[in-house]
Amino acid sequence: MTDRYNGEYDDIINMEKPVSVKRVKMPMIDRAAQFAPFAALTGFDSQISETARLTEQKPVLSDYELEELNEKITHILDNIKSRPELEVIYFVKDSKKSGGAIEHYIGNLRKFDFYKRIFIFEDCKNIPADDIIDIKSEII
Repeated sequence: MTDRYNGEYDDIINMEKPVSVKRVKMPMIDRAAQFAPFAALTGFDSQISETARLTEQKPVLSDYELEELNEKITHILDNIKSRPELEVIYFVKDSKKSGGAIEHYIGNLRKFDFYKRIFIFEDCKNIPADDIIDIKSEII
């Protein structure tokens, strides 16, 4: 193998590295940060996470299940003055994509808004009647 070096850099090869008198030497950690990768596609990671997030479809109740749920609601509304404690299983529509999630809530019912069809609980939690999948209570 032939040597490519022919001596043309002999005058600078052994020179000391120049040191600035005006600037302080940068710490090694800061020097390394200059060459760290950067996020060229800002927000892309969050988009990937959002796409990967799973949602459920709203369950479709059978006629029998709807009739049973309506009977439970009627019985609860007949006893609303006692402010019954309810465990409500309901569907919450996802704000960003199709589908949603099934959630459970336990609380004392304060009133029912017949116009908006919303259950209003003592802690001001509102649950639309059309989103309810099941209700459990000691009074049922």
